Amino acid sequence: MMSKTQINIDIVSDVVCPWCVIGYGRLKAALANFYTKFDINIVWHPYELNPNMPKEGENLRQHLSKKYGTTLEGSIRARAMLTEEGRKVGFKFNYFDEMKMLNTHQCHQLLHWAKESDFQNQLAEAFFEHFFSNRGTFTEPELIHIVGKVGLNTEQAQSVLANNSCTEEVKLSEAHWHRNGIHGVPLFIFNSEKALSGAQEVATFENVLNQYLK
Repeated sequence: MMSKTQINIDIVSDVVCPWCVIGYGRLKAALANFYTKFDINIVWHPYELNPNMPKEGENLRQHLSKKYGTTLEGSIRARAMLTEEGRKVGFKFNYFDEMKMLNTHQCHQLLHWAKESDFQNQLAEAFFEHFFSNRGTFTEPELIHIVGKVGLNTEQAQSVLANNSCTEEVKLSEAHWHRNGIHGVPLFIFNSEKALSGAQEVATFENVLNQYLK
């Protein structure tokens, strides 16, 4: 039997970034035709869009208004557009008026901790779904529940959060991306050599993957 070509895909992302959800959904759609050809390994890397966000969060519309000058009308249009783009990749955006922008540092600690398991990808997907589809927040009990739901050890996860044991690694990783000129997400890197920034179309991902066919 011929061995498959190894494809490593690094994704730099934040779990409250809607374009990260859409970009990842489009990547998955592209990968659907390549699993018989490639041995695909996906690793998620942290990028906090709002590292100074307080734990209680901030109303999402107020946050976007202050940060980007987004108007109420613009917010309504953007949510409708994102909801439609999500639907196209099988993801449900469930926006609501009281939705908050949240601090995601603990999520990234858990994703870093999960990197050595077979469940990091499932955990990233579960965080997206929890925040955008299920109107969840990132309290510690909610995070631990999600960890258990995807099959990871909840006691170890509690220890990670209680001791902030992955904080330094998360900060070092984020500093690496900033030093390399990354100022927005998502970013998709193929085999440490080809990078795509933003929520690219399915065909764009397919074009990159085709370059690795033997």
